[in-house]
Amino acid sequence: MKWIIPLALGVAVLGCWEAAVRIEDIPPYVLPAPSAVWAAFVENFASLMASLWTTLRITIEAFVLAVLGGVALAILFSQSRIVETALYPYAVMLQVTPIVAIAPLVLIWVGFERIHLALLILAWLVAFFPILSNTTLGLRSASHDLIDLFRLYRASRWQILIRLQLPTALPYLLSAMKVSGGLALIGAVVAEFVAGSGTATGLAWRIVEAGNRLQIAKMFAALGLLSALGIAIFFALTLLEWALLHRWHESALKKQG
Repeated sequence: MKWIIPLALGVAVLGCWEAAVRIEDIPPYVLPAPSAVWAAFVENFASLMASLWTTLRITIEAFVLAVLGGVALAILFSQSRIVETALYPYAVMLQVTPIVAIAPLVLIWVGFERIHLALLILAWLVAFFPILSNTTLGLRSASHDLIDLFRLYRASRWQILIRLQLPTALPYLLSAMKVSGGLALIGAVVAEFVAGSGTATGLAWRIVEAGNRLQIAKMFAALGLLSALGIAIFFALTLLEWALLHRWHESALKKQG
């Protein structure tokens, strides 16, 4: 039922949408019918798929860099309060600064001839902080009693990190990854909008292009692909979280009885 009910609701909404457009005779440049959106998707399938791949590639690259950089810096923070005190405020500063405010500077510094790199940097900036903050919290959440026990048995700082702190932080990291994956996609799309260059051929540029030409059905088709991509990223990371936690962590264990 958890699959049937949402699907039935979606079909009902699409049916009402189609009927409303036809009954009210709404112009396609204002609100196209779902059938027109599907026709535009089929007609522009090749270009939309190429743009989808461009956006997906930037999103994956930014997400991977955010995970690697965020985890590495969080480990450094957990090992040195001085480093955390010195660097954490700047990480917060990057997080709270709107990407649309710094995007023009990044584009100028990187150059429009390397638009892919500029988009990657901007998407990474958006996705980085949730990984850093949640992993830092997870590393700090290791039981102090267990840390004392490890030290009693003469465990090194590296052994405490690998055998206790990182397993403790894993659920925090996986939860942050589900947020960061969506943010990486949002960052890539916003960066493409801000770039405003024909050299950026991702889905955001297709939306801008379709809007400028009043091809609203194509615009909706690109928006639908973006939504589907975001959903796919979320479910893929949810599956990863389940695969890594379902055997041992309370959050993923099935309740008995």
